[in-house]
Amino acid sequence: MLEVEVKLPLADFGPVRDALRALGAAPLGVSDQEDTFFRHPQRDFAATDEALRLRSAAGTLELTYKGPKQAGAAKARLEQTVAVVEDPSALLASLGFQAVHRVRKRRESHRLDGLGVEVALDQVDGVGSYVEVEAMGTDAEEARRRMAEAVRRLGLDGVRPERRSYLEILLAAQTRV
Repeated sequence: MLEVEVKLPLADFGPVRDALRALGAAPLGVSDQEDTFFRHPQRDFAATDEALRLRSAAGTLELTYKGPKQAGAAKARLEQTVAVVEDPSALLASLGFQAVHRVRKRRESHRLDGLGVEVALDQVDGVGSYVEVEAMGTDAEEARRRMAEAVRRLGLDGVRPERRSYLEILLAAQTRV
């Protein structure tokens, strides 16, 4: 599946919450998430622009591979996710993968069914507050169109998007310290 998303820095979520209510968005809940990123034993994911992430949220675990970002203002990349019943960290370590970074956030999620997009209001430890608008699909242009329309309807089309991942932003912030 192709993930197309835009991440928009925003200090005040109030106007976005109001817009979500006005648009009839379905609230999906609030969760504390911890994302653990792994280093591949034989290739540099930073150089290949890939990621292997284990997400823990509300008692669930998901293992996700993210492929290299495609060109364009919105971040588009192949994403493959599997739910796992038990923590696979020991298995991954046996295969040579190393847990190298963690990103923690509180995510408030909403779904705009008419556009088929999810909107997340993220407060990321050490990074800041962002609105993330995501569309999934097999047609990148159609997903980009739905995502852009959601950004417009939320009144965020004047906000400059952040193309980096939360991990990239966090690592850059740590480098500056």
